[in-house]
Amino acid sequence: MPHNILSDTSASVSELKKNPMATVKAGEGFPVAILNRNQPAFYCVPAELYEQMLDALDDHELVKLVNQRSQQALLDVDLDAFL
Repeated sequence: MPHNILSDTSASVSELKKNPMATVKAGEGFPVAILNRNQPAFYCVPAELYEQMLDALDDHELVKLVNQRSQQALLDVDLDAFL
């Protein structure tokens, strides 16, 4: 069964075990597909890229929240009433 490898760089589990940091560096800042018996098992993602991915996901969730709240009716508030 063919599998898509969503990375320009790949390495075997054996290569990862031999030298993990060299495997990460081989990706030059991008994910490295780790293959087990020539099938992608997981992706090794550098820490900086992982942080960027989490930030992008967080931003996406915030955009959804803003869009939901922008559909709500606005309320008139008299700020002088609170003084």
